[in-house]
Amino acid sequence: MMDAVYLRVDTDEGISGWGEAFGFGACRIAHAAAGMVVAPLAIGQEADDIAALMSDLQRKLQSMALNGPVRFSLSALDIALWDIAGKIAGAPIHRLLNPESQKKQLPVYASLMRMQDAKNVAKVSADAVARGYRHIKLHERNLDCVSAARDAIGPDTALMLDTNCAWSVETAIEQAKKMADQNLLWLEEPISPPDDYGGLAEVQKEGGIPIAAGENLGSYHDFCRMAEQPDIGYLQPDVTKFGGITEMWKAVKHSEENKCRLEPHSPLYGPGLIATQHIVAAMHEEAMVEFYYCNLGASPMGEGIYAVDGFMTVPEGPGLGIDIDLAIIEKYRTA
Repeated sequence: MMDAVYLRVDTDEGISGWGEAFGFGACRIAHAAAGMVVAPLAIGQEADDIAALMSDLQRKLQSMALNGPVRFSLSALDIALWDIAGKIAGAPIHRLLNPESQKKQLPVYASLMRMQDAKNVAKVSADAVARGYRHIKLHERNLDCVSAARDAIGPDTALMLDTNCAWSVETAIEQAKKMADQNLLWLEEPISPPDDYGGLAEVQKEGGIPIAAGENLGSYHDFCRMAEQPDIGYLQPDVTKFGGITEMWKAVKHSEENKCRLEPHSPLYGPGLIATQHIVAAMHEEAMVEFYYCNLGASPMGEGIYAVDGFMTVPEGPGLGIDIDLAIIEKYRTA
């Protein structure tokens, strides 16, 4: 089971918007932060200028919201406000961001759960390819699993590896060299701490595999500092951690202006995933949507979160364009 924190924002005119705070092990803290810290400052505020409101809230919370659960809850609020703005305008969020947005479908990569068993990794990787995915991301930490996946999917399907900050710089370089013949598109978050930007650049330079990182970034300024490293190939801020759509769009513009490759992070099933779809749809540069590859018992957002033949359909309804399934929320709500 993967816990999540969804935030509903209601206006005095009866319009509701939905957002999502980064969850996993931080769910209870992010939920508390939303109710105890963010809500008291946000309730009663005018929401017609999202950027100004979020800037004001970030300034008031700057001693506790540069990263972590308070920032996550601010991200949820921002996403919900964009959902409301789109509903008021009668337009999808991607067209509010970029009026010229015309993308109809978005490429998706299958982000596999960690299995730590080469046989299972091969089986699930092959299954994802059979379902139409053209990019497979592993969450393994050894060559046997990576090699099994490569053998299962063949040489023409893109393969990525995310180790979730498992190694030191020295170990990451050593492992990257061992995996040189696996033709990895990127090696994601190989070292701890994840904000060692110089260390990440060193791993790419010495290890020979493009590095992807950024899901733990807490602010636009952190993003700019990471983007200054020429040896980090893929930048991956997460809309549910990073400050929401407002901050993500700043990162998109910075990437376009500075010729950086941005690949938004989104191991999610709710409003955060849909917000990521809108961001990718609005981008001038090409990017993919991440989807945690598994068979869900129930979807909180209907069919809108699923890929068909490796592509997701761009939402065209107002705001997020996909409604929360309240029956599913009530069925699975935790105390």
